[in-house]
Amino acid sequence: MNQRHLAGGLADGVHDSQNTFRALLDAMARPGQARRLGPALPGVALGGAMARLLLSLADDETAVWWQHDGAGLAPWLRFHTGAPLADQPQAAAFAVVTDLSQMPCLADFAQGSPASPEQSTTLMLELPAFEGGVPQAWRGPGIENVTVVNLAGLSDEFWRQCQVNQAGFPQGVDMVLTCGEWVIGLPRSTQVQAAQEH
Repeated sequence: MNQRHLAGGLADGVHDSQNTFRALLDAMARPGQARRLGPALPGVALGGAMARLLLSLADDETAVWWQHDGAGLAPWLRFHTGAPLADQPQAAAFAVVTDLSQMPCLADFAQGSPASPEQSTTLMLELPAFEGGVPQAWRGPGIENVTVVNLAGLSDEFWRQCQVNQAGFPQGVDMVLTCGEWVIGLPRSTQVQAAQEH
């Protein structure tokens, strides 16, 4: 892809990245609470939150796996950050999932090891909405008592896999859920169950 056709990046790379990173840290520290990251970037076929997160987190040492890349996003991200392409989920530092109906199993991604649990994949899921789904009760670090979320587009099987993922803590994957300008953190330490069961 010719570089002159690649979409732009962040308007103010340093400050925008710092603000995005701080908002993500806050979202991960308070699972279930949405944080606003900013509007879509011109010419980038991702929501504003997802695009800003990728530009802020990826670098030349973090391989990114793309579930689908018909819009040429891998070359765009590589141009702006140097991030290499991961050819399989297990090899990814970050995995971008935009088609939730065809999402791989959480176990297909790097889980880390007992000695190095941080060597795991961070999943970045773009959701259609942060409401309208089956209510789920979240508990764990950063949550006072319980937080109920009803995120759209996520199947019962996904939530079952989240329970398995949490049971393997400190190994497992962390997840970053985005919708438009907003992000919600779902770290591996968070316990999830159907809200009617809690």
